Amino acid sequence: MTSCPFIIVQSYSRSPTDVNGFCRHAEGPVKVWAGRLRLRASRDRPVEHFDTQAAEVNASRERRDQFQRGNRLLGRVIACNGARAIVSASASQGDTSLSQLWSVGRLVTIQVGENRIAGLVYGMQTDERVWNEGSDNVMRFEVELVGELRSDDAGHARFSAGISSYPYLGAVVHAMRSEDLKAIHDLDMSDVAVVGKLTQDETMDATIHIPSLLQRHFAVVGTTGVGKSSAVTLILDKLVRSDERLRVMILDPHNEFAAAFPDASAVLDTETLDLPFWLFRMEELVDVIFHGRVPVAEEVDVLRELIPEAKRAFNGEGESNLFRKSADRASLTADTPLPYRMADLLALVDERIGRLEGREEKPYLRQIRNRLLNLLNDTRFRFMFSSTSISDSLAEIVTTLFRPDDAAKPITTVQLSGIPSEVVDSVASVLCRLAFEVALWSRGAMRILTVCEEAHRYVPADPARGFLPTRQAIARIAKEGRKYGASLAVITQRPGELDPTILSQCSTVFAMRLSNEEDQAIIRSALPDSSISTTSFLSSIGNCEAIAFGEAVPVPMRLRFSELPPHKLPHSTEHAAEASGTAGTIDVQSLVRRMRALPAAEEAAAPAPSAPAGTADPYMAGPANPKASLPASPAPTERPEREAPRVEARPARQPGFEPARQRPEPAGATAPTDTPVKPAPLSGAELRARLMSKSRRR
Repeated sequence: MTSCPFIIVQSYSRSPTDVNGFCRHAEGPVKVWAGRLRLRASRDRPVEHFDTQAAEVNASRERRDQFQRGNRLLGRVIACNGARAIVSASASQGDTSLSQLWSVGRLVTIQVGENRIAGLVYGMQTDERVWNEGSDNVMRFEVELVGELRSDDAGHARFSAGISSYPYLGAVVHAMRSEDLKAIHDLDMSDVAVVGKLTQDETMDATIHIPSLLQRHFAVVGTTGVGKSSAVTLILDKLVRSDERLRVMILDPHNEFAAAFPDASAVLDTETLDLPFWLFRMEELVDVIFHGRVPVAEEVDVLRELIPEAKRAFNGEGESNLFRKSADRASLTADTPLPYRMADLLALVDERIGRLEGREEKPYLRQIRNRLLNLLNDTRFRFMFSSTSISDSLAEIVTTLFRPDDAAKPITTVQLSGIPSEVVDSVASVLCRLAFEVALWSRGAMRILTVCEEAHRYVPADPARGFLPTRQAIARIAKEGRKYGASLAVITQRPGELDPTILSQCSTVFAMRLSNEEDQAIIRSALPDSSISTTSFLSSIGNCEAIAFGEAVPVPMRLRFSELPPHKLPHSTEHAAEASGTAGTIDVQSLVRRMRALPAAEEAAAPAPSAPAGTADPYMAGPANPKASLPASPAPTERPEREAPRVEARPARQPGFEPARQRPEPAGATAPTDTPVKPAPLSGAELRARLMSKSRRR
């Protein structure tokens, strides 16, 4: 044994004393192989005792050289079924140093030959279901196999999701080294972004792959108050910085994201949004006209027949030649995206009412006429009917919504809180449809990301709920968008109420805390079988933490999102401004104006009510003249000159009935008075003459 470079020890039971006996005969340092445990010893530096049950492994030992004294042994495999394994470990006499390295959600490595299998701990218990302070405790850990680590020719660890060799009984389980943990979460590709830190090792960045996130859609789910909006803000900020072609449209029902992107977003609300009525398809316009209620089929048939005629009338005046260039007369339908005037539509309705024939349809014509007039006079729909002239403004609308030439503001926030709730679905349908078509016809020049906040409102799981065109528009982006550069981001606090088809199209999911079992089941169904156990602690993770899984991350990982600076936190600017003031500084007139959905100019024209003179107690005394104390009605909103004049709505009649025609009064007849007139009494001769006349007629 004078020049032996290696000494092989047959088993771990060989004591260090025996090994040192061999080493005394060696002339220089030797390497000792004991199974899979490699030690270094020499004549002057004997091998010290290496306890295989020692478990106090700190961060420095995880990064140590492979021959540094100490070990990371945690236990041995006692069962394996291909997807999961059970590990057994023993802690002597109540020692908790080993058990401290085991925790739910922690990654460990299982040595199999030259490779190492990565496992995720998702359950733990003792054999006796109690903890003994004075004797040994045998522990069992349930581990889910997530992938395999291999060393390349240069000695660097490489991770792959597949497993070539599964653990055998007795395989050694180690605490994971930092270099292995880094190899697992290292995407090893360009176009990655850091969104936070790993919870297992807060010194390591949590990264996502940007192209995978966009091409295959993503979702952020979590209960209220866990930080969904902050997480979405962080992700969107990383996305727009990585791709100059990307344009983001946020459907914001709570007016939160405008404050998160003060310099990078354009804000559209009911006063700045221009979505003309002629851009709505037939189903969308019917939903607006009937305020989300079930429409009358006969009235819908009237609209379907007259809207194409109104489009032809507009085209006939020479203001647009789109119809002549694109299609012939027979192909023009109510869904053809051509402008028309509401005045022409009302004129066609009036013309049909004045016809002698078609008596049975006239009640429906009057009803649809009244509905259209009421819609025109409703200030809440100003974003649809505010234009002073009708023209083909589709190019201007696309520029306003998606800003193709404004790289400084790639985000458009559409604030939906001011839009009537009964027609929000129709507006969302139009916006999502435009997003898909712009991405389609830009031929790769633009990439459109549509962010649907509170997505379960637009695409609910129950097919009987929701608005079908909205569901179809969002589903089209989810199913076909990746081919044309249209991406979808789904944000919801109730994934259980979301259409499973939409969620299944999101290949990357950031699952934050979910307390509802139904919501957890939906996320569990979207996970691969090898990662199901990660949902077991969805109900207990902290705020701003998430479990990310899917195409944009190499393995399911638990992360903590980076903190945003205060000026980038999403919040409702109006609510924040009102909450910061005192009760005496609230602008009541502005509050009332928003309640009435009136523009500032109209509200200023309306005089405020004043208390009657001489009233001692303004809270108890009533006005001397109630009618005189009421505020004047606001001035009517200006309408386009070419729109139909407002006329007083006629009272609705029951379908199928017409009022009896009144006979014309003879000339010189006097108008009837309210007091009935008694006829003059007849003489006997006059009475006999009338009786004789009746008998002759008989």
